[in-house]
Amino acid sequence: MRFSATLPAADIERAKAWYSTILGLEPAEITHSGDVWYEIGGTRLMLYPSAYAGTNQATAFNIGVDDVETTVGELKARGAEFEHYDYGEAFRTVDGIATDAAGQKMAWLKDPEGNIISIGAH
Repeated sequence: MRFSATLPAADIERAKAWYSTILGLEPAEITHSGDVWYEIGGTRLMLYPSAYAGTNQATAFNIGVDDVETTVGELKARGAEFEHYDYGEAFRTVDGIATDAAGQKMAWLKDPEGNIISIGAH
């Protein structure tokens, strides 16, 4: 069994540049139709041309990391801008990171196409 995620991109070249600069990913494959495939820890991520990019208001995919704070710091140093959410005492980000009652940390950012990506501990 193999898993993949698919994300729309209105501007494939802009998206490729962001995924390279911010996430440090390089395409594993670019198809004749313009789809861009990445290999991430055994999962494939496909960016495909679409006029509907950025219309999903929910998290599109999660990147599991060992240390959320360190990863967020590294991504900020590369120019990533993290989302800020404030739902009162139930849920709030501080410097781009939310911590739940169990101490789990999570952060969210958007790619240039408006796709929401979460960073969380795996």
